[in-house]
Amino acid sequence: MFTGIIEGFGTIRDIRPTGQGSRFTIEADFSLDRVKLGDSIAVNGSCLTAVVLDGQRFEVDVAPETIRRTVFSSIRPGSRVNLERALRLSDRLDGHIVSGHVDGVGTIVSKERLSNAVIITIAVDKHLSRYMIEKGSVAVDGISLTINEVTDTTFTLSIIPHTADITSIGFKQPGSIVNIETDMVGKYIEKFLMTPKGDPDTKPSSIDVAFLAEKGFL
Repeated sequence: MFTGIIEGFGTIRDIRPTGQGSRFTIEADFSLDRVKLGDSIAVNGSCLTAVVLDGQRFEVDVAPETIRRTVFSSIRPGSRVNLERALRLSDRLDGHIVSGHVDGVGTIVSKERLSNAVIITIAVDKHLSRYMIEKGSVAVDGISLTINEVTDTTFTLSIIPHTADITSIGFKQPGSIVNIETDMVGKYIEKFLMTPKGDPDTKPSSIDVAFLAEKGFL
């Protein structure tokens, strides 16, 4: 698990095909002295496992499913990526709960400055926007961000200077493709509500759309 609070940048140094998958060599711009083999590291928000460690370099295997769902299908040596090591139970949860399991990709369609902030609009498919709400959380390339506005096909973010300085969102331009992980809570709620009441393997629940509306949640 992760928080979406990026620790630093990494640079893709090498990409080697492994059948339909790939082996990435990544160089971090911070010390990996507390990382051990088998640890999880979020690379642009995708949870990957360190299989080789060499100073500030590490290698990860990227499965075909991960390549299919993420921006890794178009990444190249020299690309800069966001890095975050896995959450420790003793850490402050400064962002939101991020699993590192990317749901899909979005495309930056506009980037405009507004006072000290940068307003970024990202286009996504409806199967992603359905799990977004105004002032809710989303992970973009692994960065925990707050949604300003959302439609069926886009959502808008307000990026503060600090976030722009220390993450890749600062140098991404319109046309750039980014990894998207939506808030998992919404997906669980949908699954619970959509489970057929007649399913013999499921105990009946008193929580349904009418109940949520009655209590002011809808």
